[in-house]
Amino acid sequence: MLDSWLMSWRPQYRSSKFRNVYGKVANREHCFDGIPITKNVHDNHFCAVNARFLAIVTESAGGGSFLVIPLEQTGRIEPNYPKVCGHQGNVLDIKWNPFIDNIIASCSEDTSVRIWEIPEGGLKRNMTEALLELHGHSRRVGLVEWHPTTNNILFSAGYDYKVLIWNLDVGEPVKMIDCHTDVILCMSFNTDGSLLTTTCKDKKLRVIEPRSGRVLQEANCKNHRVNRVVFLGNMKRLLTTGVSRWNTRQIALWDQEDLSMPMIEEEIDGLSGLLFPFYDADTHMLYLAGKGDGNIRYYEISTEKPYLSYLMEFRSPAPQKGLGVMPKHGLDVSACEVFRFYKLVTLKGLIEPISMIVPRRSDSYQEDIYPMTPGTEPALTPDEWLGGINRDPVLMSLKEGYKKSSKMVFKAPIKEKKSVVVNGIDLLENVPPRTENELLRMFFRQQDEIRRLKEELAQKDIRIRQLQLELKNLRNSPKNC
Repeated sequence: MLDSWLMSWRPQYRSSKFRNVYGKVANREHCFDGIPITKNVHDNHFCAVNARFLAIVTESAGGGSFLVIPLEQTGRIEPNYPKVCGHQGNVLDIKWNPFIDNIIASCSEDTSVRIWEIPEGGLKRNMTEALLELHGHSRRVGLVEWHPTTNNILFSAGYDYKVLIWNLDVGEPVKMIDCHTDVILCMSFNTDGSLLTTTCKDKKLRVIEPRSGRVLQEANCKNHRVNRVVFLGNMKRLLTTGVSRWNTRQIALWDQEDLSMPMIEEEIDGLSGLLFPFYDADTHMLYLAGKGDGNIRYYEISTEKPYLSYLMEFRSPAPQKGLGVMPKHGLDVSACEVFRFYKLVTLKGLIEPISMIVPRRSDSYQEDIYPMTPGTEPALTPDEWLGGINRDPVLMSLKEGYKKSSKMVFKAPIKEKKSVVVNGIDLLENVPPRTENELLRMFFRQQDEIRRLKEELAQKDIRIRQLQLELKNLRNSPKNC
């Protein structure tokens, strides 16, 4: 009897190929040093990375800017290194186009979203002219996300509580999702981009059909105040991070088709910083990184109970402000690297790559940890997706030729200044400012406009006087007598 009790009490160890995954920090010479990382307290990563470039939002006086550094250019970055600095307010989010390596989207407190084209080899001088300026939000824009399978479809979420869907082929917003009653905190897509999930300051978790804006599922998270959400690939599950009623950090797993109750809730710790979730659909691994601490915990997710199995924790004394994540095709498969973070260490002005590695003795390609993965080719055009077609990502193998860059190029549409009407509402109509900062920004914008108009008027007065004199001279010339 005692034996059977002892056996049942013993912890059950699952055999997993990822049980011994460990985090390896890059040597100092492979880090990026001397970077004035933004001091903005907005809860974003302020960092975006792809197989060619690293982009970091920087501290800047007057307007907003970010650095774009070629990945091979590690080490100390010069203080006068050129920046992308066209925004009039702080940059709040940046994201690389998943299909075109040198195209990046940024959004800002100046209410605009901008698309930038980074030249081959990086910037040689400050870039102030965007390829495309997108105006449609009436307040600052906090988030941008590219559609995962469709080329040139971009989502932006503003402090006007709206999500706009931009078709960059025409440079206009084509849909508006208007179901939120407060600031949107996070957006995440399922694998084929047919569903969007959001967390919001109104304490609600929503699953939305993006083209119609219809809310399919909604959870009122009073006991688990949601901050971040991520779709768990094709598992039909969502994972949220948030705060429990006792102010401890917590994660919850949800069935995307029934948000009435979480499937499981798990307390993490009593720290106060936000928990950023990252999910790798290829390995079914979930990483939880705390803002303001140096820990990254990782778990394996399965469709069977207990659903969530703790693997290990990467610890570091240096607190992280945010983390960029390398796309799968940018990893070093020869080192059995399955995930790579780029950690922002604000106090040191340092960006530190952290590789998550599966320890293997063999040097040959490990097929079991690198299944076919979403690649750099889009599955749909904007018109196809907007017309109602859904398609899974175009997969690629990481075995051979995975460093191939996409042959796609971005062609900016020629735009005329005009009103922006979506769902019958003109998005650029004057909206009254809601905060002192907005009021000041509007005041300075109007002062600039008045100054410009006065200068224009003065120029026109001078021109009128010149024309009057010319006319007088013509009338008084001997030929006319």
